[in-house]
Amino acid sequence: MIGYITLGTNDLERAASFYDALLAEFGAQRVRDTERYIAWGTSPKQTALSVIKPFDGNPATVGNGVMVSLYAGNQEKVHALYEKALELGASDEGAPGPRGDNGFYGAYFRDLDGNKLCVFYLI
Repeated sequence: MIGYITLGTNDLERAASFYDALLAEFGAQRVRDTERYIAWGTSPKQTALSVIKPFDGNPATVGNGVMVSLYAGNQEKVHALYEKALELGASDEGAPGPRGDNGFYGAYFRDLDGNKLCVFYLI
């Protein structure tokens, strides 16, 4: 059910060196690599661990930059889960749609406690 987990960082290069070495012990390697985030996993379609510079531009702290992402299975399910979350009182953090040019299709919301979640599909 969990697609990937992100951890905030203020020094992406330093975090990348640490996780390159640590996660290699699990047989993981970089499966996504951008100027804002890097993700490691054993397969692009399996659960991944990522480090990220927080989107809001504020310093990463415990919690800022942390997000749980749930694999939806298709674009229709992304829309349905996003709409259901909003119906249940979640706040919008990004409507469903493609993100970048890497086949990622997702939607973002915050639960009732402010925790950020994403539902996504890999096209």
